[in-house]
Amino acid sequence: MFSGRRQNPPVKGEKLPVFFAVTLFISSALLFMVQPMVAKMLLPSLGGTPGVWNTCMVFFQAGLLAGYAYAHAGLLWLGLRKQSAVHLGFVLLPLLVLPNGIAADAEPPEGVYPVLWLLRVLLVSVGLPYVVVATCGPLLQKWFAGTGHTAGKDPYFLYASSNLGSMLALILYPVVIEPNFALATQRSLWIGGFYVLVALILGCAVCVWRARPASVVVLRFSSLSIPPTEKKNPSQKPHEVRSAPASSAAPALTWVRRLRWLGLAATPSSLMLSVTTYLTADIASIPLLWVMPISLYLLTFTLVFARRTLLPHAFMVRWMPLAVLIPVLIIISEATETRGSALLLIALHLLGLFWICMVCHGELAHTRPAAKHLTEFYLWLAVGGVLGSLFTALVAPVVFNTVVEYPLALVLACLLKPGEDELVQKKSNPPVHHRSPRTAARLDMLLPAMIGLFTAVLVLAGQALDLPAGPISVAVMFAVPAVMCYTFMRRPVRFGLGIGAILLASTLYAGVHGRAEYQVRSFFGVHRVTRDATGNYRRLIHGNTVHGQQSLNPEQREEPLTYYHRKGPIGQLLQALDGDPRLRRVAIVGLGAGTLASYAQPRQYWTYFEIDPVVVQIAEDSSKFTYLHDARRRLLGSGGKIDVVVGDARLTLRKSDGTFGLIIIDAFTSDAIPLHLLTREALQIYRSKLTAGGIIALNISNRHLDLKHAMARLAEDARPPMVCLVQEDTEVTSEERAGGKSPSVWALLSTDRAALGKLLDTSRGRWIELSPPPGASVWTDDFSNVFEVIRWR
Repeated sequence: MFSGRRQNPPVKGEKLPVFFAVTLFISSALLFMVQPMVAKMLLPSLGGTPGVWNTCMVFFQAGLLAGYAYAHAGLLWLGLRKQSAVHLGFVLLPLLVLPNGIAADAEPPEGVYPVLWLLRVLLVSVGLPYVVVATCGPLLQKWFAGTGHTAGKDPYFLYASSNLGSMLALILYPVVIEPNFALATQRSLWIGGFYVLVALILGCAVCVWRARPASVVVLRFSSLSIPPTEKKNPSQKPHEVRSAPASSAAPALTWVRRLRWLGLAATPSSLMLSVTTYLTADIASIPLLWVMPISLYLLTFTLVFARRTLLPHAFMVRWMPLAVLIPVLIIISEATETRGSALLLIALHLLGLFWICMVCHGELAHTRPAAKHLTEFYLWLAVGGVLGSLFTALVAPVVFNTVVEYPLALVLACLLKPGEDELVQKKSNPPVHHRSPRTAARLDMLLPAMIGLFTAVLVLAGQALDLPAGPISVAVMFAVPAVMCYTFMRRPVRFGLGIGAILLASTLYAGVHGRAEYQVRSFFGVHRVTRDATGNYRRLIHGNTVHGQQSLNPEQREEPLTYYHRKGPIGQLLQALDGDPRLRRVAIVGLGAGTLASYAQPRQYWTYFEIDPVVVQIAEDSSKFTYLHDARRRLLGSGGKIDVVVGDARLTLRKSDGTFGLIIIDAFTSDAIPLHLLTREALQIYRSKLTAGGIIALNISNRHLDLKHAMARLAEDARPPMVCLVQEDTEVTSEERAGGKSPSVWALLSTDRAALGKLLDTSRGRWIELSPPPGASVWTDDFSNVFEVIRWR
């Protein structure tokens, strides 16, 4: 009847899967430990902007793709046993270039978009070791499938072990590694881990070589043809992830299936970077906030590819629309204004990210192919990850003048959501459709358009009624459309287009900062020039934070406002130093709208150091803000001057000529402060440019970080030690707010106590001398502990 070759008896035992799982765990831990470590090395060169991490993520995703492509091509061309031998030589190549790191003299080109420079530095410094480690994910799973072990028929459970190692490395980095180890020590630990990984990979290769070449039973029927049937496991629950089909019965892959994998991988990748940008732009560009979104992103891979499903896929799919609507409403309302709500808002954004990733990655797990196509499957996932990060980090900042990628990723996630008839858990009877497919498709287009039009009418009506911007106006304009859109949850296309229509209509909403008169985007963020609700002031908004404000009344337009108000801390300092020779040369890090220039007097030379060329263009355009224009006109003919130098402050200030009697550090990225400007090395640069008895003034205002004790510890650590004065001018009356004053916190550092004596005498207790609390750490370029300064309440 038939003939065939005998199949080798399957290998059993738990040691082999554990050995491969441990190897994958370590490789993934190394892969993701190096990411925040290298990004932190780069921060001092690029101003601490969130764009540094996003660009690094593009590089790391591309490195992952290169590793996966190598694994797929090597196995395809060489076969399992030959490829494993060749790979051992490839694994040894990084030993020729280690230790990896960023060159101390690496400096980005001045006034040029720094993305290409950053990618080139990453390629030279960590490219080869990273790609080698990146190959382990798909390669070791394929090796394990080739050992003949019984679990090798469906090796995808090892992917969960891989992602668990990635997630733990990312979590431990800001919590354990960064606060306790300097960057040099971290680099040594990584190299030691790489040596361990090389030994483990050798062990895995030996397991492959010792296994007999896999043989497949080939059946040749003479006169009887029996079609294969799939047996159903009665103990399997509807929501459990099923094993991939055996490779011998694997169906051919279609391009529709591949393109769906691509979309399901690209959307969460884009969304993860979008959420990261939101968090780091308004708090700080630090590893702690880098790793929170990517850790959740990887956790979802671990959960959906695990042998046992903890969160039913059908449940996650069914309630995903609610997880989408919450961040949509937060984005529309620009809800980042109060300190008390900061943790709640962060949690809601992260919850939305987690839920959407669970749905998209769950779909990938449910549609994964047999082990025969394992490396191709991972290759498509890597391509999708690269495309998502590439769009978010490199394309969107150039193409769009506002943050479009976050809401766009939410809409795409809704469109990729499986419909009710695609859920794994189905009813015994198929649903009854009362409308023809053509009618339903028409309604999928018509109903979202109607919701968008209805939302636009509500927004215009609310503005006609002069509803004040805030939660009430957002509820009036968007609550009903959101509920209407939620009723479309069973139709992915209808729901996704409905969300898109609401977001499109929301562009008519002026928001809490007023309607934008001018809007532009750079590597360092989104800048808007707006008018406030009264129409009396023009504002410069970066992200969701006011970075400058000027009165439109010609008689008051030279008055400094917001954090620089004459009655605020910096105003008190500059008035106390009126006529002081230290004001002959003043350096200011951070330009903003150029507000501080209103304090410049004849025969004084003030120099701004600004990293973002776009900010310089805005401040020097007198049709937007006139602080620089008015100050230069006032100083004309008096020997005074105001200059603007473009570039990172630490680099350009160090290269500047002469010294300064007063150095003002006022560099922001939305509400975030570039922490690399507040380290021991940064202070050494400032002091090298400070005259004897000079003063360093630092604007440390922040809704989320309390930096005053970090400044006091920095002053104490200096040699010789410096005096540290702090004023927390946070109690601002409604009358003062109406006059343009904003709450602010400033710190003053000087080696000359007498230089600050007059200020102490005249401030009536508003300035206090501060000493650091016991155990406070000194921040350096290699070491910082942000947990010490987070405002938890």
